[in-house]
Amino acid sequence: MSDNTIQIIVFVVVTAIIGLMTYLKCRGSNRLKTNQNKEYFLAGGGLSWMFVAGSITLTNLSTDQLVGMNGNQMALLAWWEFAAVIGLIILAKVFLPVYYRYNCTTTTELLEKRYNNKHIRAVIGGLFLLGNAFIYMPAVIYSGSLFMQTMFNVDIPLMYIAIAFASLGAIYAFFGGLRAVAVSDTYSGVLLLTMAILVVFMALQAINFDFSDIPAERLTLIGDTDSPLPWQTLFTGMIFIQMYYWGTNQTITQRAMAAPNVKEAQKGVLVAAGIRLLIVPAIVVLPGIISYKLYGDIGDTAYGRIVGDVMPTWLTGVFAAAMAAAVLSTYNSLLNSATALYVCDIHETYIKADPNVVHLSGWVTLLLSALTLTLVPIYQQAESIINLLQQLNGLLSMPILSIFIVGLVFKNVDARAGIGAVIFGVLLYASLTFEFSPLFSSWHYIHLMPITLIACISFALLANRFIFKNSVSFSDKSADKEAATVA
Repeated sequence: MSDNTIQIIVFVVVTAIIGLMTYLKCRGSNRLKTNQNKEYFLAGGGLSWMFVAGSITLTNLSTDQLVGMNGNQMALLAWWEFAAVIGLIILAKVFLPVYYRYNCTTTTELLEKRYNNKHIRAVIGGLFLLGNAFIYMPAVIYSGSLFMQTMFNVDIPLMYIAIAFASLGAIYAFFGGLRAVAVSDTYSGVLLLTMAILVVFMALQAINFDFSDIPAERLTLIGDTDSPLPWQTLFTGMIFIQMYYWGTNQTITQRAMAAPNVKEAQKGVLVAAGIRLLIVPAIVVLPGIISYKLYGDIGDTAYGRIVGDVMPTWLTGVFAAAMAAAVLSTYNSLLNSATALYVCDIHETYIKADPNVVHLSGWVTLLLSALTLTLVPIYQQAESIINLLQQLNGLLSMPILSIFIVGLVFKNVDARAGIGAVIFGVLLYASLTFEFSPLFSSWHYIHLMPITLIACISFALLANRFIFKNSVSFSDKSADKEAATVA
């Protein structure tokens, strides 16, 4: 029996087992007997802390992380994971109590209730939707396809693999809803983390635990000015990136909002933070560093190559199943959250208040998947997938975060001032960070994020005062609780 045949058999068997376990766990639920939005997009509020933690972990930890971070082949990228712990704690302690207090289905629903305006919800929901469609979804499909192509060393065109991933993901997201996605995330997550730790150990064995001959800049956690992550960025924009991603991003918070209550959700988020601190940093940087010693600077192909080289044939089939599950679960999660944003924030507000959620979600899923595949070739041209993602993310992250901050900290702010601030922030960040723009700054893009955030908050407050003639005051927590109860 050939090596490829063994890999395929193991891959199919492991994938089938995960699918069967997910089916057995979810078969008792019936999304049509309850509120369709809550059941389809929030699993009917039935996720225990274990599935919240598992789904958050695997939704974030996919091939764009494993391939992209290891593709930098340096230790510096571990700071993204260490900083994520702070972001998860902020989600648990600051944002989740508010989302549950206001009984939100989407994070943007909070904005509607805080600003008392449906349009701001639609605008921010639309931006989240565009971010998923144009940034995250094609990046996940591209990086997953690249990993499979590299690890198995096959001549199949990358687009064929991408089409397979996108098609399977679309089918799964449509028929499963968030409940099935979260359950399969957890089962796949246990397998993926186990296999990723095993890759680290085998890679260390391949170099006899000897890091000599690796340049110091590849091993240091203190990045200089020309590195992908200068040390100063840890004190400027890094914390705000984490606050946005973990606290307001629908794809992540949707899992935490699907627990029976806020305490269960917080427990799951804090467990995810522990996993992020103790396990994830090693698996996203060490294989890449080791691959530099073994192969030199090979960029985003590093992870797939080292996995294929250090693992025995039968085990690569298991690992391929775990990675495929990670790709599909992240893609499913992005599809599900993007669909939720469209259905809840846009369609129900402007087109039809009571649509057939399942039927409508199917059409949205189909269109988003087609868009994903058209964008994959663009991501193939990127020098570093993870650095490109973070830079593009800045277009939306700080403007959106500013509106959440203004809405939570102040009251009596006109929604139009907030919408204007978001538009201003997107244009400002684009003009500062992209070389073709007239105001291009040579500063690192992370340094530009707090500047954008402060500018957006200032814009919203000044526009509110001088254009819309409103005087703001700080929010009163007790009054907010009463308003949330009424909402």
